Amino acid sequence: MTTSTILLKTPIVFQVPSSTSSPSVFDRCALMWEQDSLTVTSQSFQQKVDVPALKNQAWLQDCLMRSPIQKVYLDPKIDDSMLKAWADICHATGKQVYLAVPSSSDLPQQWKPWHWRVKRLADWLTATVSLMILSPLLLLIAALIRMDSSGPIFFQQWRVGYQGRLFRIIKFRSMRSNAESQHHQVMGKQGGLHKLQDDPRVTGVGRWLRKFSLDELPQLINVMRGEMSLVGPRPWALYDAIRIRPELQQRLNALPGITGAWQVSTRSNELDLYAVTCRDLAYLQQWRLWKDLNVLLLTLPKVLFGTGAY
Repeated sequence: MTTSTILLKTPIVFQVPSSTSSPSVFDRCALMWEQDSLTVTSQSFQQKVDVPALKNQAWLQDCLMRSPIQKVYLDPKIDDSMLKAWADICHATGKQVYLAVPSSSDLPQQWKPWHWRVKRLADWLTATVSLMILSPLLLLIAALIRMDSSGPIFFQQWRVGYQGRLFRIIKFRSMRSNAESQHHQVMGKQGGLHKLQDDPRVTGVGRWLRKFSLDELPQLINVMRGEMSLVGPRPWALYDAIRIRPELQQRLNALPGITGAWQVSTRSNELDLYAVTCRDLAYLQQWRLWKDLNVLLLTLPKVLFGTGAY
C-alpha cells in the first residue's frame, strides 16, 4: 500500500485508502507542512491516517487551492514525473513551486548587487527591443512550424530558475507534439545531458531551427518576465537537474541564461553533466559585467554558423 505524509508539529502520515483503485504519482510522496509552505519528499513515517484526496488529482488541486500554502518545495530525490505533476498542479492553483536545493552565498547578485542591477536592466531593455525588431522573423518561424507539422507553435517545459524556483521556459516547438511522453524511451540510460544528435522526434523545420538556435528566441519573453537572463548558466530541465550531484546542487540557485559559458565554449560537444555544472559554477564565481558582454559577442558567430548545435 502506498503512503503520503503531511508534517505539522509532529509527523502524520496520510495513507491512501485501500478501496481507491487507480494509482497516482501523488500517493508516492510525503508532505511536510509548515506555516505557508509545503515540502514534498519521498520519505514516510509510522503514524497513519486515511486521506483519499491524495489519490485524486482534482481533489488534491482543490485542497491546495483552498489551503493557506503559498510555496511548495520539491525534493530533488523524487523522480521527474512526480516533479512535473506537482509543478503542474501548483501552476494550476497559483502556488509558487521550487526545487528544494541547498542555499548559496556565492551568487553575483549578493556580492556585486549594483553591477547585477545594471545587468538586469540591460537584460530587460535588450529583450524588449529585440522582440520588437525580430517580430517579422518570429511570425515567419511560427508560420513554418504550423505548415511543417501538427501541434502548438510554442513548446513550454518546466526548468529550474533563481533560488530553485521552477518556471516554464518558452521555445519554438522543434519536435513532434508528443515528444515529451517519449523522452525517456528515446534517451534510454544516457548518462550525460539528455541531448541526442539524431533525435527521431525532431521535425524537419525543427532541425533547422535548432542548428541556428532560432528555437530559443521566445526565451526573450522569459527574460522580460525576470525568469532568465541573456547570459547565465544553462536552464536545467527537471530530468537533468535531479541527476546533479548533491554537493553541486547549490548551482541550481543561479538565474539561468539564454546563452552562457557552456554554449560559447563546447556547446553540444560537451554533454558530461558534472563538467557542465562545474563550468557554470566557475562562471558564477568569476562573474563580471564585461565577461557577460564577451559571452554575447562570442555567441553571435556560434549562432550564425550553427556551430555545435543540434
